[in-house]
Amino acid sequence: MRVPFDGVGIDREARHNETMSADYLPLEEAPTRQEVDRAPGLVLLEFGTDWCGICRAAAPRIATLLREHPQVRHVKVEDGPGRALGRSFGVRLWPNLVFLKDGAVVRQLARPGDAELREAFAALTGSG
Repeated sequence: MRVPFDGVGIDREARHNETMSADYLPLEEAPTRQEVDRAPGLVLLEFGTDWCGICRAAAPRIATLLREHPQVRHVKVEDGPGRALGRSFGVRLWPNLVFLKDGAVVRQLARPGDAELREAFAALTGSG
């Protein structure tokens, strides 16, 4: 059953005890592009898969930055061929991170390094 994207995102506190790579929303639960475009506030939309080694390696770095920026909502969406949301953002490599402010793209990164991640969070939150 698909749960409408209400801007709440993934409850990070409930997820801290789970593996960071296992909480991608499947296709039937993923938000639509229209819902993402209307999302209020600061959102990190992450595309990847459970089995992506690079996604798993990046997860602890992303989690650390999310703890440092609690005002950023994190939504992880499982991606793959023919997935409309990922295609609408031009996703080709995972993890692919889309930083949004009130539905507008601030930055988009594919397989980012530490410096790129920090810069993107700073650009999104105005903390840099």
